Amino acid sequence: MPFLCNSGSIESMKTRLILALLVALALSEMVFAQIPPPPGMHRPSPGSPMRDDPHRPVDQISRDLGVTPDQFRACFIHVTPAQQGSMPASHQKHANKQVLLSCLQKSNPNINNDSLDAVMDRYRPGGRAAQ
Repeated sequence: MPFLCNSGSIESMKTRLILALLVALALSEMVFAQIPPPPGMHRPSPGSPMRDDPHRPVDQISRDLGVTPDQFRACFIHVTPAQQGSMPASHQKHANKQVLLSCLQKSNPNINNDSLDAVMDRYRPGGRAAQ
């Protein structure tokens, strides 16, 4: 019967379909990579440790701290921010500050607790009161 296919041609069709889907996925990723990010946002390079928090302008924070954006990102990856809309516990704030400060000081020894607070408060949504 001509309308029935043998199993070999079905497997071949499945293979071609899977390959076509993989090609389409690869092309869509290449197109997405060409679209510029919105103003003020940074698109991480492939293999980058983290995406920028849209509420923290990493380029400005790092400039004010005297480190590169990549140095700031590398240090901030070890910070555990509170959930959106909640306040961090006191022990979480102190642990995060210690991790961030000690890491940043490796890149810029002039950063101290007060200067880190001043910069982070400047760019934190809600300022110091939101900490």
